[in-house]
Amino acid sequence: MAYYAEYHQTDRLELDLDLMVSASVNVIRVGESVWSTWEPRDGEFDLEWMQRILDAAHARGIRVILGTPTYAVPPWLQTAYPEIAGERKTGERIAWGARQEVDYSHPTFRFHAERVIRRIIARYASHPAVIGYQVDNEPGLELLHNHGVFTGFIRSLREKYGDVETLNREWGLTYWSHRIGDWSELWRPDGNTFPQYDLAWRRYQAQVTTDFIAWQAEIVREYARDDQFVTTCLQYPRRGVDDRTVFETLDVGSGNPYYGMQDRLDASKELSQLNYWTTTGVAGLFRQADRMFSSKQQRYLITETNAQSIDGPFCNFPPYPGQLRQAAFAFISRGAAMIEYWHWHTLPYGTETYWGGVLPHSLVPGRVYDEVSEIGRQLKALRGGLDGYVPDADAAILWSTSSRYALQFMPPFGRDDQPDDESYEHIVDAFHRGVIDAGYQARILHVEQARALGGATLADRYPVLIAAGLYISTDEDLTLLREYAAAGGHLILGPRTAYADDEARVRVEVAPAGLAGPAGVRYEEYSNLESPVPVESLAGDLADGSAATFWIDGLRPTGARALATYDHPRFKDFAASTTNAHGAGRITVVGTVPDAAYASSIAAAAIESTRTSPFGLTGLPVTVSSGTAAGRRYWFIFNWSWEPQTVALSASLTDATSGTALRDGATIELAAWDVRVFHSEEGGR
Repeated sequence: MAYYAEYHQTDRLELDLDLMVSASVNVIRVGESVWSTWEPRDGEFDLEWMQRILDAAHARGIRVILGTPTYAVPPWLQTAYPEIAGERKTGERIAWGARQEVDYSHPTFRFHAERVIRRIIARYASHPAVIGYQVDNEPGLELLHNHGVFTGFIRSLREKYGDVETLNREWGLTYWSHRIGDWSELWRPDGNTFPQYDLAWRRYQAQVTTDFIAWQAEIVREYARDDQFVTTCLQYPRRGVDDRTVFETLDVGSGNPYYGMQDRLDASKELSQLNYWTTTGVAGLFRQADRMFSSKQQRYLITETNAQSIDGPFCNFPPYPGQLRQAAFAFISRGAAMIEYWHWHTLPYGTETYWGGVLPHSLVPGRVYDEVSEIGRQLKALRGGLDGYVPDADAAILWSTSSRYALQFMPPFGRDDQPDDESYEHIVDAFHRGVIDAGYQARILHVEQARALGGATLADRYPVLIAAGLYISTDEDLTLLREYAAAGGHLILGPRTAYADDEARVRVEVAPAGLAGPAGVRYEEYSNLESPVPVESLAGDLADGSAATFWIDGLRPTGARALATYDHPRFKDFAASTTNAHGAGRITVVGTVPDAAYASSIAAAAIESTRTSPFGLTGLPVTVSSGTAAGRRYWFIFNWSWEPQTVALSASLTDATSGTALRDGATIELAAWDVRVFHSEEGGR
């Protein structure tokens, strides 16, 4: 639970912690938002106020994650050193008054940040309540244009390219007379139009964030005990961060998944996202969970998530009864080792006045508190049974942070007559949703993680591998994909994959580059779509209403078998999808962003699960997630609707929270917005 006793107008510490104990809350996060409380004036520290909080928590068996307060800069520091302000454009400082307005690479900021970090951690590292540390909070909000950042960027280019002639050649700077004769001639990013420049700039921005978090972690580890961890918390959609590299230097991954509630979790409805940092739909919720697991390919902490309404005063969509419990167990089923809500009590002041906490403005426990208490009771009943839990996966999906950057700069799709900088997410999410809607589970792999495994291991571990939107691809990546299929894997290629190299230069070869031969298909034309185009089967089953959205690659088989085409006077000349044997495996190419029906048909045709679900045949609004821990397989079954559901068991199970044994043939009842957890012995599957 994110807990801020210092935000209260009256002293409620003892009452708050007693209420948490009653709700089975056993971890709180403290201290990360109040630098001006820790250090009210330059060099004047007030550290003792935290002692009472830690002592009271420890007395109740509540463990504590202690935060470093560097993301919210105190006014005295802002006014004394205005040069530390971040710049969204060169020379245009971000106005003070919010948070994260600072250039966290600036030496003056680093000096003061290090000083407060050392004072706090040295004071409380030995406290028995403290189990770990969160350094900073949601870094990477801004792309920093400060002079020092740009100077560091130039330095990084010199280290990579060596001389300007190499840069001219690699970036194609002959175009529009952009060749430079000296490093001092490289223009600032504000007016840049070159995708090659932008990709390098975005990668450098992410490295600035990674370096900042690693720097803090190194300081904290000078004081931390061996049994304490160090993490940060990420808002994954932020533009200035690469989650994989940030967490390489930390002990555990942590994220803040916010999601659309109410009808946005209704499996029968299609509603838009409320904003760029939330998801919509059941599959969107699971994608957030799978992304957090992907950072380190291990269990992770949720350091913030919905309690009541989220965002501003205009966005009041608190969860329907049961949805908090559903979301909590959805995250747990995909690897979450902790669920922490933002936050304990709804604030009476500040920007987040209407960002609901577990307690409402009245501070009187109500319906949300009761539901959080039920979550706590059920997790307590599991008695550590999920220790070492590994979520199951029927297919792997590649994630490319570089491709996301590149497709934000040159988006292939538009929205409301503007470039859509979520184009990459639209592509990947469509295929991820197909896996979920077809009744399977996905493992998201960063491309770098897949490279480290190699083609043969990938094929052995993940019989189906989806590479969609993999716009930025090295020659090594293309070799990996070919080797994966040759080793027996089923490779599914989606739009924009293999179209550009690692410098964001379009590959001057037949598309899909490096894969056209093994895939037995090629294309030269592509088109945006202003409305969905129906897809017709040429081989195999397609769900009713299957359609192409956003984009069409004009696929022309050169040996592959066409599986589907388009019901359209022009696009019927192209295949919508093809498949071709390659070595011991297969390559399927999908030439569009499939809608939900088409995507689930693609996944259903490709995936053969190694597990037999004990719930028989289920379909939306019911979904099933699973994973293993301590010789057992845990099963999570959800009803994402208002309508109660009855499901017959096809195998014997044990209710994981009550201990009740259920035999093959028994039925289980799922109320509206319900979730139940069972386990079976892994060998029995």
